[in-house]
Amino acid sequence: MIKLKKFASDLGVTRMTLWNWKKAGKIQFHKIGSMNYIDVDTYNKFLGIKQVKEERVVIYCRVSSTANKSNLESQAQRLIDYCNARGYQVSKVVTEFGSGLNDKRPKLEKLLKEQDFTKLVVEHKDRLTRFGFNFIDKMLETNGINVEVVNNVETDKEDIVQDFVSVITSFCARIYGQRRSKRKTEELVRELSANSEKSAK
Repeated sequence: MIKLKKFASDLGVTRMTLWNWKKAGKIQFHKIGSMNYIDVDTYNKFLGIKQVKEERVVIYCRVSSTANKSNLESQAQRLIDYCNARGYQVSKVVTEFGSGLNDKRPKLEKLLKEQDFTKLVVEHKDRLTRFGFNFIDKMLETNGINVEVVNNVETDKEDIVQDFVSVITSFCARIYGQRRSKRKTEELVRELSANSEKSAK
């Protein structure tokens, strides 16, 4: 992704001109956090640069819920900075809300079906999936796609807890039925939290 300021400078126009083009439907901006970007394909098209097909980098970001929207934006920004520092030309940034245990994430599904990229950059393995990362990695590798994990350290405790609650809820629904599953899940989480506090002492 190319910053709007750089795009305007390289093109020799003002940023106001770019905003006018956006209003006219000539170009689209990609807003990540407080910054506006232009995708690489648009940049190359306007500057008459022949597009390089050998390397097509896609960033994938995920958080468990919409309550973590600010974390999603900062995650995307960190990955853009990471790619820029390594000279990667990011063609697309995909952001998604959903549990790492959820195997029905439309945006990720679309990425895995299309496979129109050569490198997929994620901040942590579990941003892609909580379980089964190796299967996805090997599948993409077979098709010449590299998955690059920026940080192999586990993500925050809150996100793991939310995924854990999702697992408990799913199993409680099977055992006790939909009506009782929420109450049973809350009871189990309270009990586990109490035991955890006792162990810490």
